[in-house]
Amino acid sequence: MRSRTSMSDDYQIEIPPSFQALHTNARGRLLIPLVDFRARYELCEDLAQHLTEHCRSIHVEIGVDEQDVLERCHRGLVGPDAVVAENEAGWVVTRLAELLDWPAPTFLPDAP
Repeated sequence: MRSRTSMSDDYQIEIPPSFQALHTNARGRLLIPLVDFRARYELCEDLAQHLTEHCRSIHVEIGVDEQDVLERCHRGLVGPDAVVAENEAGWVVTRLAELLDWPAPTFLPDAP
C-alpha cells in the first residue's frame, strides 16, 4: 500500500518586494497564478542579468551615457516584440542599473 504524501513547495528563489508589487493588488494578493508569477520573475531577472555586459560595453566602448543606455534598453523591452509587460520592463532596467551599480533610471514615470 502506498502512502500519500503531500507535495512541498520547494521553490528556493526569493522574489523581491519590488517585483511582487508589480503583480499584487492593494491587499498583497497575487493578480496572476503563482506559477506564472514565478516564471515572470525569472524571465525578468534573467533579462537583467543577460543585459549587464552588453550595456556595460556600450557605456565603456562607445561612451554612451548610463541613463541613455538604460533608456535604450527600456525602449527595446517595450517594443512591438516585447516579451515583458511595460511595468516589468521598468523593473528590468531598474534591476539592470542596480547590477551595474549605476544610478536608478530617471526616465521612468515613477522615478524619484
